[in-house]
Amino acid sequence: MFTSLDNSSVNDTFKDSIFNGLSIDGGLYYPKEIKILNEIIQNIRGLSNQEIGYLIMKSFINNEIPDKALKKIIKQTINFDFPIKNIQKNIFSYELFHGPTLAFKDVGASFLANSLEYYTKDRVLNILVATSGDTGAAVANSFLNKKNINVIILFPKNKISSFQQKQITTKGNNIYAVELEGDFDACQSLVKRAFNDKKLRQKINISSANSINVGRWLPQIIYYFILYKELNKINIEKEICISIPSGNFGNICAGLISKKMGLNFKKIIASTNINDTIPRYLSSGIFDPKKTKRTISNAMDVSIPNNFPRIEKIYNDNFKSLSNDLISEMVNEFQTKEEIKKTFHDSKYILDPHGAVGLVGLKRNLRNNETGVFFETAHPIKFMDSVGKILKIREDFFKINLNFNNKETIHKIKNNYNDLVDFINLIN
Repeated sequence: MFTSLDNSSVNDTFKDSIFNGLSIDGGLYYPKEIKILNEIIQNIRGLSNQEIGYLIMKSFINNEIPDKALKKIIKQTINFDFPIKNIQKNIFSYELFHGPTLAFKDVGASFLANSLEYYTKDRVLNILVATSGDTGAAVANSFLNKKNINVIILFPKNKISSFQQKQITTKGNNIYAVELEGDFDACQSLVKRAFNDKKLRQKINISSANSINVGRWLPQIIYYFILYKELNKINIEKEICISIPSGNFGNICAGLISKKMGLNFKKIIASTNINDTIPRYLSSGIFDPKKTKRTISNAMDVSIPNNFPRIEKIYNDNFKSLSNDLISEMVNEFQTKEEIKKTFHDSKYILDPHGAVGLVGLKRNLRNNETGVFFETAHPIKFMDSVGKILKIREDFFKINLNFNNKETIHKIKNNYNDLVDFINLIN
């Protein structure tokens, strides 16, 4: 049911795919079939969010997880709201941060954790994940105390917010927070190397909870169907343009898959910060990653987006078709901060830096007769280091409990693969 982008002869099950993380040849997994779900779309107003989630994931998993068990996993995964808020005349914010770690990655991380727990019986599994901020928090929360599962989260030293770091480092138990001397790309490089290390994998079972894992990536398709339902309920069905803050390009890849499944989006915009490999690529045809630069939208501080090969596959590796269909915008730091100020002044709505990037990218491409939606991927309180200074507000502006009950526990390694292997062996 799942093949490798590097080897079309690979034909692995959903179970194999989520346990392996990457295909045995090192390629990203990709579904062999993407079903058009017209019946779901036609009846979407009458479906609950959990019913939508079940039907979408069922189309990829088929009968590998029995219906009763899959419905239970969906119920554990989708148990919070995904509201849209009209902040300007024809512009909506789509809030994906109402889950337990206040970020959009809660759905994918929870679905993967619950699916792996369903399959994990007697074997010990090690989840190895790199984070630029929000992934680590969502994974730590979703996998906490899962039986027979260790979680190793690599995060770059001094390059995630203090809030994000505490979400990772205060869990304890089966969650190991590992601080790396380097940037996110360095963290991601070590994770990839581990997955391609046959000697290590023969000895220790490892998998990933990054969006390279189909169990983390595919559930993000659910957002787009829920969004379509919410717009449909207020009689908006056409001329819909959506802008997704994009770092590793997993979320926008899910959006492009949803379009293949039948959703009618007119424009899909990948909005990036100054780490603009993809906007430059789409305009020039030259894939030329630069050194990653730190920004206030740190979850998007990625120069080599892991999921972009999947996007190329959607367009059958036809650059002309891809560049004609996908819009990508670079938004710099000044523009991000100015949008946060302007939106707060005009509508009293507080953007997080990633949502601000998405909104700027949307405004550049939105016409008067169109409806625009930008994705708010994290609660602004996670970025009070920057948002508080920009708007001159304090944490108590938000009525959210910020208490982290446990002390931080941080394991530190250098940007050295052997150090990572030694740590993995130590906890096993």
